[in-house]
Amino acid sequence: MCNVAAISEVTAYVISDHLFLSLINKSSEFTTILLQELSTRIIQTSTRASFQQLYTLEYALLKLLKLQADEHISISKEDMAAYLGISVRSFNRSLKQVIAKGGFDTPEFKNIMQLTSMKKLLERLR
Repeated sequence: MCNVAAISEVTAYVISDHLFLSLINKSSEFTTILLQELSTRIIQTSTRASFQQLYTLEYALLKLLKLQADEHISISKEDMAAYLGISVRSFNRSLKQVIAKGGFDTPEFKNIMQLTSMKKLLERLR
């Protein structure tokens, strides 16, 4: 189980299982919307799973840190670890390795650890 926190105003609806099944049987529009939403979630999940298989954990961590630094957003260690599919302990170990290496020697991450926004982010995470 996990919790969800909205970052903007949200309206949530609760319907009974009987009403839900009735809507699926009687409303093709409802069924279409539901299937589109489920297929989008499957695509996003499979894309993330593929990324996790193709790239090292340190690379994925750097991409996540770069996103936060570029967009000036703050994501907790717990949420980043959950997104990466690892424990907070493994996250901390990987973070130490990334800091010790100074990043990756790729054009995308060249000198990334020298950016002011990245330095501030890493200080917050320590």
